[in-house]
Amino acid sequence: MTSPRRQPARRRTTVLGRRAVLATVPVAVAALVGAAGPAGAGTTGAAGAGDPYFPLSGNGGYHVRHYDLTLRYQSDGRLEGTAVLTARATQPLTRFDLDLKGLTVGGVKVDRTAAGVKRSGQELVVTPRHALRAGQDFKVTVTYRGTPEPVTDPDGSADGWIPTDDGAFVANEPQGAMTWFPANAHPKDKSSYDFTITVPKGRTAVANGNLLGQRTVKGETTFRWRESRPMAAYLATATIGRFQVTQYTTRDGIRVYDAVDPREAKAATPVLKRLPSVLEWESKLFGPYPFTSAGSIVDHAKVGYALETQTRPLYDAAPDILTLVHESAHQWFGDSVSLTSWKDIWLNEGFATYAEWLYSEQHGGASAQKTFDELYARPAGNELWAYPPGDPGSGENIFGTPVYDRGAMALHELRKAVGDREFFAILRAWAAEHRDGHGTTAQFVRLAEKKSGKPLDSLFHTWLFTKGKPNKA
Repeated sequence: MTSPRRQPARRRTTVLGRRAVLATVPVAVAALVGAAGPAGAGTTGAAGAGDPYFPLSGNGGYHVRHYDLTLRYQSDGRLEGTAVLTARATQPLTRFDLDLKGLTVGGVKVDRTAAGVKRSGQELVVTPRHALRAGQDFKVTVTYRGTPEPVTDPDGSADGWIPTDDGAFVANEPQGAMTWFPANAHPKDKSSYDFTITVPKGRTAVANGNLLGQRTVKGETTFRWRESRPMAAYLATATIGRFQVTQYTTRDGIRVYDAVDPREAKAATPVLKRLPSVLEWESKLFGPYPFTSAGSIVDHAKVGYALETQTRPLYDAAPDILTLVHESAHQWFGDSVSLTSWKDIWLNEGFATYAEWLYSEQHGGASAQKTFDELYARPAGNELWAYPPGDPGSGENIFGTPVYDRGAMALHELRKAVGDREFFAILRAWAAEHRDGHGTTAQFVRLAEKKSGKPLDSLFHTWLFTKGKPNKA
């Protein structure tokens, strides 16, 4: 995400401060998802995944392997949905939760049998007629309807299903997925997705992955999308609007789908044409592009940020080239390699910000060292030093300047300490070894030490966990 709290003048600021194929998830990840939190003892799935910043985000006791979402959107903003979740119990379950905020639930079935259901805030509490045993595969079917509304994050910004004048800008980071489909909505739980989205004729519905087909019947058009690679719920989208669509295949075989609001086309088109060269450049630095499809959604939404929705970043207006570089870099760092805790958000944003520095350095702009020096020259009272990026302290801070810029500074210090050859080898190894999975700050530090053969604890402690302005080495 490009954060409204740290965007320089070249970016907009409008808010407060800031398939049939089932994905395979490593056993270790499934264990993390299934770990019972404080509310997860016995046979009751925990009401949250245990994240300290968003305690009710996600759920315990099961892992969702696949989402099959069927949505019908009407011009007045109403949404009808059927979500079929293919899941596996990671503990015995007599009850489990789904994240769903607002919307009216018509019914819930577990394996075709009606289940008990009640609402508790953002939790949809499901009691199957028959208890589930650990390791058991099961399906949950939820029908629902209503007019989705976004949630307000701790920093005052909106995310989730955000209405626009011609549809919806659907950007879920960090907690908005629950505004439009029932989910195990924490990055710990990654799944494959199928989307079938029906909209009024003349509108386009854009989701993740590959477009399988579209068909117009009786004044409505249905779009079918599939993302077969594991994806966190916050990276899903179903953005709807009147878009100009461009499709092509890069010379590397990546299928590109661009959807652009006509009001943004003049400014966006020259930048989007550079996407293949950006992906090629990033692939040389970070390793092979992790997905089979790519593209962009450029809306006329003015919400104040862009988001790295998997395979198809979402922009609230025409992006500039560095924003395109930033969101594209997230396809490696944040999308393919995901978080296990929002506390580690610098692994997403620091890496994508440093990609901007590298692009500038290699394309006639300022060197990464010059960018570092300009940032370091800021006085000790500047917001850059307000809190350490490795421990932002709360959900209010995860999209703040320290996470982005000081996170990138930590990577630059690592680069200087180990040299370019080892630094880029570390980045490629991180993307390769954790592809389709998860990573933590501790794992990244261990990898950097292993690849470089140098002790790096002190460096990372200084730049990621020290309060205030660090002293230069």
